[in-house]
Amino acid sequence: MAEALRDGLETDSYSVEIAHSGEEGFFRLNSEQFDLVILDVMLPGRTGIEILSTARSKGLRTPVLLLTAKDAIEDRVRGLDAGADDYLIKPFAFSELSARVRALLRRGNAASPTTLRFHDLSMDLIGRSVTRNSQSIDLTAKEFELLEYLLTHPGEVVSRTMIAQQVWKEMARHTPLDNAIDVHMVRLRRKIDDGFSPKLLHTVRGVGFVLRAEQ
Repeated sequence: MAEALRDGLETDSYSVEIAHSGEEGFFRLNSEQFDLVILDVMLPGRTGIEILSTARSKGLRTPVLLLTAKDAIEDRVRGLDAGADDYLIKPFAFSELSARVRALLRRGNAASPTTLRFHDLSMDLIGRSVTRNSQSIDLTAKEFELLEYLLTHPGEVVSRTMIAQQVWKEMARHTPLDNAIDVHMVRLRRKIDDGFSPKLLHTVRGVGFVLRAEQ
């Protein structure tokens, strides 16, 4: 079914990734960014309800469409209480799933923030400008994308692999990007931290980087 849904959604011009187990789905949901998640309730490893409930408790705001063969009212209530935005019972027509996907994406886009803030650092996503303590900071396109990713994960340690996938779009890591990432981090830290207090961009040795206010 997953392959059939991918074929249909790609025909509708969506980019689709598949996770074939609950564990893989949970990992990708926590390490990658998606516009929408279609989540089957019955998965090997972890159930869709477990994945959704845990992800929502960690602050996930991505729209989630639950798929299930269970049509009892209590099952639907359980899924919605776990954080589902919509619920579709199998078997279903692809045209209905496609319509629900479009509706959820419209809803998600309407709620998307146009400004990201952390401490005294502010990013205008529409004007593509950055200020700290009301002072303008000039960033390159890649530095802007890198800071945007950090601002959407404040207080979370992000690894170089996560940055390579989400900022450089190198999903398979065919090319060594660690040096490039480190160079960009040094330049970005200099621009957002030099002359300001507290320091916001920090290296977690052997793990990655984190955006947090720290002297």
